[in-house]
Amino acid sequence: MDDLDRHAVALRALPPSCGPVRLIAVDGHAGSGKSTFAARLAAALGDGVPVLHLDDLASHEEPFAWTDRMLSEVIAPLAQGRTAHYHPYDWNLRRFTSSRALEAAPLVLIEGVGAGRQVLRPYLAWLLWMEREAEESWQRGRRRDGNELSTFWDGWTVAETRHFAADPSRPFANALVRECQEGYEWLPGPPATARPNRLITQGDRFPPAS
Repeated sequence: MDDLDRHAVALRALPPSCGPVRLIAVDGHAGSGKSTFAARLAAALGDGVPVLHLDDLASHEEPFAWTDRMLSEVIAPLAQGRTAHYHPYDWNLRRFTSSRALEAAPLVLIEGVGAGRQVLRPYLAWLLWMEREAEESWQRGRRRDGNELSTFWDGWTVAETRHFAADPSRPFANALVRECQEGYEWLPGPPATARPNRLITQGDRFPPAS
């Protein structure tokens, strides 16, 4: 059993955080490797663990103003043990598309910049932060996307910097994940997580599904 498998066992043992669901968030700078890590973690967790990519909720006009959609379309139904339905954004067509289902599985991963933002933390069972500096992450993202998206990246880095300045995630991470040449290193989260981050999960405030 490798390290990722062992961590997956620990994550499965966490108490539910959003109704019957254990929400695990993977946050970090754009280009830090969140999507790849989330896919590998989902595979280690097994049983077809769903992964919600926050790029599907963001848009060109609202890179971070997606919390209302997240709360109404995803969090509320999951907290009631119901399948969520959200409308993913098509970055090429520049519009939201037809509804997509997200099962209220025992464990659900959400990954993307801002996954650990303040309004979502009460619903999270665990918050993971990809430990890679902003400039290095952005350079990796620019290389991945090519010159045709350089203008987008110029605007994104400004928006991301403003977001994390106002609503940082890293100080509240339960663990820092550092990509290594082979696999990942998991480090303890910052001291801010030494105190409990909630007395009751927000999911407990929703009525049970009828």
